[in-house]
Amino acid sequence: MDKIKILWVDDEIDLLKPHILFLEKKNYEVTTCNNGRDAIDIFDENNFDIVFLDENMPGMSGLETLSEMKEKKSSVPMIMITKSEEEYIMEEAIGSKIADYLIKPVNPHQILLSLKKNLDHSRLISQKTTLDYQKEFRKITQEMAMVNSYEDWIELYKKLIFWELELENINDQSMVEILESQKTEANSQFGKFIERNYEDWFKPKADKPIQSHTLFRELVVPEIVKKDKPILFVVIDNLRYDQWKTFESVVVNYYKLEKEVPYYAILPTATQYARNAIFSGLTPLEMEKQFPQYWKNDPEEGGKNLYEAEFLSAQLKRLGLNIKEDYFKITNLAGGKKLVDNFKTLKNNDLVTVVYNFVDMLSHAKTEMDVVKELASDDKAYRSLTLSWFKNSPLLEIIQQAQKLGFKLILTTDHGTINVKNPSKVVGDKNTSLNLRYKTGRSLTYEQKDVYAVKEPKNIGLPTINMSSSYIFAKNDLFLAYVNNFNHYVSYYKNTYQHGGISLEEMIIPFLIFNPK
Repeated sequence: MDKIKILWVDDEIDLLKPHILFLEKKNYEVTTCNNGRDAIDIFDENNFDIVFLDENMPGMSGLETLSEMKEKKSSVPMIMITKSEEEYIMEEAIGSKIADYLIKPVNPHQILLSLKKNLDHSRLISQKTTLDYQKEFRKITQEMAMVNSYEDWIELYKKLIFWELELENINDQSMVEILESQKTEANSQFGKFIERNYEDWFKPKADKPIQSHTLFRELVVPEIVKKDKPILFVVIDNLRYDQWKTFESVVVNYYKLEKEVPYYAILPTATQYARNAIFSGLTPLEMEKQFPQYWKNDPEEGGKNLYEAEFLSAQLKRLGLNIKEDYFKITNLAGGKKLVDNFKTLKNNDLVTVVYNFVDMLSHAKTEMDVVKELASDDKAYRSLTLSWFKNSPLLEIIQQAQKLGFKLILTTDHGTINVKNPSKVVGDKNTSLNLRYKTGRSLTYEQKDVYAVKEPKNIGLPTINMSSSYIFAKNDLFLAYVNNFNHYVSYYKNTYQHGGISLEEMIIPFLIFNPK
C-alpha cells in the first residue's frame, strides 16, 4: 500500500520537526516548505493526498496560497493551521472550503486525528456503521416479533429508514441486502397487522392513529387557530418518509423543525382517495354522500382530484374557521415559477395551501420511460433523484420566500409508494379498477394470501360502485396482474413504483411543522 503523501507549509517548519517525525513513524510521507509561493510550485508538480497550511506567513498568506492551490486541484483536502482565533479568518477559511481548522499550538495527536477524519473518513464510517447495524439487527428482529400497535409500527419503520440511509453510504452490499430482507419481513408483518386492525380504526371511540381524513382537523387546525404566523401548507404528492429524510437537510437551512408526526394514509393509498380525504376532512364514503357533485368513483370518466380547493373551503367552513386563504396546485415548472413570482402578494393570508405534483410524475415516468428506469433503478437512486429535483425546484424557492415573510411551514404528503417486484394473479370484469396495488369491482378472483380483501367497503369508509362490489389491497411488494396478457403485464410493471396498497412505504408518511429561522 502506498504511503499517504502530506505537504506541510509553515514559515517556522523547522520547529515542527517532532510532529513530522511522529507522522513518519506512522508511515506518512511528509514534504515540507516554508513559504506559499514555493508551496504552490511543489503542489503543482506532485500528487499530494492532503495539505497542512499555516495561515500567517510572510509574503504570500495562507489564505492566498489556499486559494491558488484550490484553483489547481480543488479535490485535495486542505487543513488550515493558525495562531489567530479571529472570527473573520475562520469564516474566510471555511468559506474557501477547507477540510479542517486547527489552532496553534497543535499536538501530534490532533494532526493524526485530522488526517484520519479527512483521509480514512469513509473507511472508518463504513466499519463503524456495519458494526452498529450488526448489533441493531438482532434488536430490530426482536422488536418486529413484539410490535402490536400503530405507534410501534411508526417507530420501527423510522428505525429501518434510519439504517437504510446509513447503509447506503457504505460499500458493503451484504449489509444492504440484510436490511432489505428485514424490510421485506417487516412489510409482511405490517400487512397482517393492518388486516387485523384497520377496520376497527373506523369505529367510534377506537384507539386509532391520525389518518388522512382526520389530519387537517387534528394537526393543521391547531396551528391556524394560534394565529401567531401565516401558514404555508405544502402537500407533496406521493412522498415517502425516506425521500423526505433525504432533503430534510435543505429545508432546515431556512426552517427549524418544531414537530414531526408520521401519520397513516387511508386505503386505498391512492391520490383520489387519500388527498381528497385530507382536504375534505371526510372518508371517501362521506364525500360521495355529502358532495356527489365532486366525488367520482373508480371506473367513472374524468379527473378524480379536481375539487380539492372546494373540499378545503367546505371543511374550513364546517370547522367555523373564517380565514383568508388561497389554494394552488402546481403540476409543471411554469406553474411553480408563477407562484414564486407572486408569492409576496400572499403575505397577508392566514393560510396558503400548495399541492405540488412532481414526485408522483417521477414514479409514473419510471414505468413509462426507459431513461427514468435507469435513473431510478432502486430506492437509493429514487431518493437521489428526489433530492436533485427538490434542490432545483420552484418549491424550494417558495419555501425560501415563505421563510423571509415569516410563514410557518407545514409539510406533508397524501401517500407513499413502493417498488413492486412480484406479480399476483387477479381476474375481474371490465368495470374493475385499473390500479395495480388495489382493485375494486364485482366478482374479483385473487390469491387470498396476497391481499387484504374487504367485502363490506362501508366498514372502512369506502363507497361501492354497486351492491356486490368489494376491494382488495395488495400486500408486501406485489402488484396485481390480470391473467389475460399476464407475461406482458409482468415484464412492463416489474420494478416500477406503484401505490394504492398496504406497505410501510405507502401508509406511514411524514407530517412536519416548522418555524422560520
